[in-house]
Amino acid sequence: MLSTTSIPMGHSVLSDVPVHFDALNFFAVCAGRLSAEMEFYWIFDGATAERIEVERASVLEILDAMISPNQVSEVLSLRVEAKMAQAALLTQANFNPKQRMARHARTLAVKNVESCRTRLLS
Repeated sequence: MLSTTSIPMGHSVLSDVPVHFDALNFFAVCAGRLSAEMEFYWIFDGATAERIEVERASVLEILDAMISPNQVSEVLSLRVEAKMAQAALLTQANFNPKQRMARHARTLAVKNVESCRTRLLS
């Protein structure tokens, strides 16, 4: 079972790797998260966006190697949902005037991406 964390905007974020690891779902979610990060940093920091783009490409290569034709729509749905959730966190983290909520969103956004990076490095 996947654990979720709610943020004030009502979006759900898959924040932790589940106890029963499902690699296809994990890398689909990571692809979505990294897409949101990359697009966010295109606006603010081109060098960081380029670094994230390389990480995202690695995740997409892994995902492409794992996916079967009958899983394409499910995987795309996971990617889009994760991208929207990560984008919502980034928006909250950077533009919410309530500092406590902004800090919480920033913490979750960082944790989400770091969980992806950890799997890429292991």
